[in-house]
Amino acid sequence: MIPLRRKHDPHALAVGMAGTRLGDRFVQIGCADGGRLAAIAATVGLSGRAVVVVNDAAAATRAEKGARAQGVHLEIETGTPEATGLDGDAADLVLIDDTAGAFTAMTDDARTAALREALRLLRPGGRAMVVGTTGQSGWTAFISRASRTISVDARPLFEAAGFRATRVLGEREGLIFVEGAKARA
Repeated sequence: MIPLRRKHDPHALAVGMAGTRLGDRFVQIGCADGGRLAAIAATVGLSGRAVVVVNDAAAATRAEKGARAQGVHLEIETGTPEATGLDGDAADLVLIDDTAGAFTAMTDDARTAALREALRLLRPGGRAMVVGTTGQSGWTAFISRASRTISVDARPLFEAAGFRATRVLGEREGLIFVEGAKARA
């Protein structure tokens, strides 16, 4: 007899850290992993709104493929992290995906401008989050010889952009989650 085992959800950590709920308005800037994006977008349901802003066709394809695989309604917009083209004061969560190192590769001024854009998009009391990568350690580093870009420390950038209550939510499975909140009016 084969024992029943729960299938590991590779995106459970990101979904839990994002903390989105049914009806939330979620915006992601950048798309390194379409599956992770779709898993978070699925939590807002049909009563919410999920939008991804990408600046190239490859990222749009990843987002579309992930959404299609999970049956999630996702709006795909073209823009840059510093100028998304979306309406302000409309999102509950803005997530900046730095797992491919795009945010880290930007200059300090461009990163601050991207976080100011995220602040503009948020409703009062909303949250912004940067999901980045950490250095591998232990057996993972030994087994995987692939080098990873370590994400920039986003906490001082959040503060420079005008966010409150900035903190590292967690660091696990090679990912780091840093968030800041927009002040309530």
